[in-house]
Amino acid sequence: MSGISAEQVAHLARLARIDLSQSEIASLTIELDQIVDSVAKVIEVATPEVPATSHPIPLENVFREDVVGETLTVEQALSGAPERDGSRFKVSAILGEEQ
Repeated sequence: MSGISAEQVAHLARLARIDLSQSEIASLTIELDQIVDSVAKVIEVATPEVPATSHPIPLENVFREDVVGETLTVEQALSGAPERDGSRFKVSAILGEEQ
């Protein structure tokens, strides 16, 4: 146990201007003590020989080759469009900005 006391928790609550009941102070004393003990255990293990990591296993991006394939012509792409404006799709205004 690291020795977090109820008085320390009450003092921190006053500094933070947090109104805590006696039962909340008792509960937080136990929780903060456990947190400090857990951090101490991590510090014991985190020696200079142990590299810092953010994940337990290494992550790497998997990329594929960017190969240009066959694409549709403008006519093929617009062949099923209900409306078109030259070489573009024509869509209705949706925000009441009819033109």
